[in-house]
Amino acid sequence: MSELPDFLTNESEYNILSRMLDRVADDIDKSEGSYIYDALAGVSNEIAQMKADMGEYLNRGFAGTTFGEYLDARCDEHGISRKPAVKSAGQVRFTGVAGTVIPAGTTVSTAADLVTNTGAVEFVTKQAAVIPAEGYVFADIEAAEAGKTGNVAAGAVGLLATPVNGVSAVTNESPVTGGADTESDDDLRDRFLTRVRTPGTSGNKADYMQWALEVAGVGAVQVIPLWNGPGTVKVVLLDRDKQPASQAIVDAAQGYIDPNPGMGEGKAPIGAAVTVTAAAMVNIDVTAVVVLSGTRTPAEVRSLFEAALQDYLESLAFSGDPTVRYVRIGSLLLDTEGVQDYSDLQVNGGTGNVAVMSGQVAVMGAVTLN
Repeated sequence: MSELPDFLTNESEYNILSRMLDRVADDIDKSEGSYIYDALAGVSNEIAQMKADMGEYLNRGFAGTTFGEYLDARCDEHGISRKPAVKSAGQVRFTGVAGTVIPAGTTVSTAADLVTNTGAVEFVTKQAAVIPAEGYVFADIEAAEAGKTGNVAAGAVGLLATPVNGVSAVTNESPVTGGADTESDDDLRDRFLTRVRTPGTSGNKADYMQWALEVAGVGAVQVIPLWNGPGTVKVVLLDRDKQPASQAIVDAAQGYIDPNPGMGEGKAPIGAAVTVTAAAMVNIDVTAVVVLSGTRTPAEVRSLFEAALQDYLESLAFSGDPTVRYVRIGSLLLDTEGVQDYSDLQVNGGTGNVAVMSGQVAVMGAVTLN
């Protein structure tokens, strides 16, 4: 609760003790250290603690202020469960001697980073593979542990944790994506409030949004009705990082909402042909000539600006106005610590806004600061 009721405010041990002493006859010694003072002091302390606990009980009973297992219990009343962590998935390329068998469950990993004190991230192959005459083979992998730590860049996986004779190298040519941490209290609370404030009614847009958000890994949803004629619905997904959802998340959402389009075998009603897809990326490339103030190195300036740009683009994802504003990016650059001034700012090769259409999401592309 934002405010506690009057009977729980201003209830310090001193105030409670003062009221109790006021009820004692004045011809009795009530000074500190007296028998009656000492007897009531202990009681007032316990009452003050009880009132503080009552305020905490109230906070834990309302969705806006509760947390953890208490929030889980509140959501459970409406059939909402916290989404579990999701394992990332991708592919690696094994290079080696033709005919070499790579068993399912073979472990590969990234290298540990001693500078940032980051441990290695391990992945396991999902099926057996055999290196053909070409000398290399691709195998599907998933993270050994669920969570965002399994999302790694292309080329990050380079170690063979499980020895396999005949394999000389391993790498991931594309990023490993789709990993998500257990749903946070804030995200779960937002989903709960969306459910109770905009209840679904037999397959309206709110229903499709809520169904999609119940799928692990989904962070935002856009619903496009009648996108391909009567009875068709397109559900466009972002992951929790406001990036296009991975194919694994898309497949899970399709199976949950409408596994056999139009047949009503999922959440969608009979007759609704639902297509679930990831948002299309609109890369935002930024180039500019910057004048540094000397308080930050060029590398630090770029890192700070990229973080600010990423936050800005995430705020636009599936918003009411997703247009990427040229002047806003200029403002972000000028507000970056270490930047004194800039010139020749170009966004996607021009000096205008970048339109983002329905079913699309703006993502950070190449950033070049000279």
